[in-house]
Amino acid sequence: MSQALLLVDIQNDYFPGGAMALIGSMEAGVHAEALLEAFRKARRPIIHIQHLAARPGATFFLPGTPGAGIHPSLTPLPGEPVFQKRFPNSFRETPLLEHLRGQGITELVAAGMMTHMCIDSTVRAAFDLGFQCQLVQDACATRDLTRNGATVAAAGVQAAFLAALDGTFAKVLSRKDLCAGL
Repeated sequence: MSQALLLVDIQNDYFPGGAMALIGSMEAGVHAEALLEAFRKARRPIIHIQHLAARPGATFFLPGTPGAGIHPSLTPLPGEPVFQKRFPNSFRETPLLEHLRGQGITELVAAGMMTHMCIDSTVRAAFDLGFQCQLVQDACATRDLTRNGATVAAAGVQAAFLAALDGTFAKVLSRKDLCAGL
């Protein structure tokens, strides 16, 4: 079984001062950076995903803006592919699936932003495509969500989405536990 790290949308707009700052993005970024370093040290494949907004009226991840850039703490090295996407699902209309299959990757370790949107969509799609997935809970971040005048705090959103993914779609674990197994 070949394992790869999939870093999804760890981009400047999600960090403090960005156009869509997430709650806990700094902490998640620190864990993602440590995860990235562990995969580099273990010489395991790493793939970066970068979202570029395509829909009219988009307010973040605008092409050509600093906010759309991958956060400096996770700058890809030469040889680490960066796939750009325009939808929450990292597989939709990208070469990700062909790349993974071409490399013989059967297991993905996912981390990134926003847990309730792009992480959820990508992990579920990966499962549907036959990949075994591990999701690093402390290397992900999200935001408060509001519907019908009720707000769900980011911690509740995070807990609910991680709970929904854990078991069937992915094994959800901490960075420390994941790195202990590398």
